[in-house]
Amino acid sequence: MISPGEIRKQALKWWKPFLQSYITGDSFFPKSIDRVGKVQSGQVTSRFEALQQEIEALFRHSKNQTGSGYLVKTADRNFRRTGSHELPDSVVFETVEDYVAFTGKKKDWKLFLLHYEQIVHTIPSLRNWAFHNCLWLTEPIIDWVDVLKVCKYFINTPRPNLYIRQLPIEVHTKFIEENVALIQSLLDFLIPDHIRNAGQKRFAERYFLKYDEPLIRIMFLDQAGLLDDRLKDVCVPLSDFEQTSFPAENVLIAENKMNFLTLPPLLSTLSLWSGGGFNVSYLKNARWLTDKNIFYWGDLDVHGFQILHQLRSYYPKTRSIMMDRHTFDNYNEFAVNGPRSKLDTLSFLTAEEAHVYKYLKTLDNKNRLEQEKLPQAYVNQVLYSILP
Repeated sequence: MISPGEIRKQALKWWKPFLQSYITGDSFFPKSIDRVGKVQSGQVTSRFEALQQEIEALFRHSKNQTGSGYLVKTADRNFRRTGSHELPDSVVFETVEDYVAFTGKKKDWKLFLLHYEQIVHTIPSLRNWAFHNCLWLTEPIIDWVDVLKVCKYFINTPRPNLYIRQLPIEVHTKFIEENVALIQSLLDFLIPDHIRNAGQKRFAERYFLKYDEPLIRIMFLDQAGLLDDRLKDVCVPLSDFEQTSFPAENVLIAENKMNFLTLPPLLSTLSLWSGGGFNVSYLKNARWLTDKNIFYWGDLDVHGFQILHQLRSYYPKTRSIMMDRHTFDNYNEFAVNGPRSKLDTLSFLTAEEAHVYKYLKTLDNKNRLEQEKLPQAYVNQVLYSILP
């Protein structure tokens, strides 16, 4: 026989569909549970006392006795040995009030009604969003008045190009950050054509807001001065970097900052440092780089070649510098134990680079030659031979 606890568990599964039915205007109640446990003939005699206790517990918590909650409906059953018995046949929630009282959802239901009215009255188009996200409307700590202020602002100004704290919305400056998951869900629904980067989880970067961008550091290696004689070493916000073409024929990208800082003077050349390592990804949208001669100098290890592979996926003509077998063998005494890689091949490497990559993978130790271990005289010699 079904227990009150099992009834509650089943009834709670209806919570979201019930809220959605209110939004669509469909009737949800009365709602029945028909499988309450069929009593077999032998049970009436073999476990009569236990069965009686189960039925008593079922009625004790029912609308039949308490005046609210589920109603137990009975039906006469005839058994060959014991005759006729009136037994529970189904359980029915007749009204919304019965349902929310029994499931303990009275407060949640009141909040839902209040919040739903606020939402559709303020922004009617959110009705469909509310249908799919109805559980948000039962949260007691959400200030929907302020949430809707944010929504209305972005509807009118979908690309504000301001920092979050600069937005002229009458909410405190951390309100969006504290409610970011909810507001993001709403804005994705309201302004789908004004999402800058759908794969970005950070709010300011997802939408058209200013944010603390990565800085690309640029060193002008031409002594004549490619930008301004007073500016040899500058940092540029990523968005500005992407939109600005700098007057140089050659671009040298270094993995390590110290190697970047100690590059020698080179004609018509600038060098870039985007934060090191796989942060070369920051450079992928700077399309002005496609017209430059790009050179990459990274560590002689599996990660260095993986970064080179990544950079080539953006700029296929990128050439590597000092990432060859000759350099590794000549300065093998400086090699250390480095990371290993499960990647067998990197499709954007040249045949020579692929050979070095596979060779490094075979080494059990001393498989990493860091670029800062190379003597400066050797570095200068190689660079001058390629970039006079």
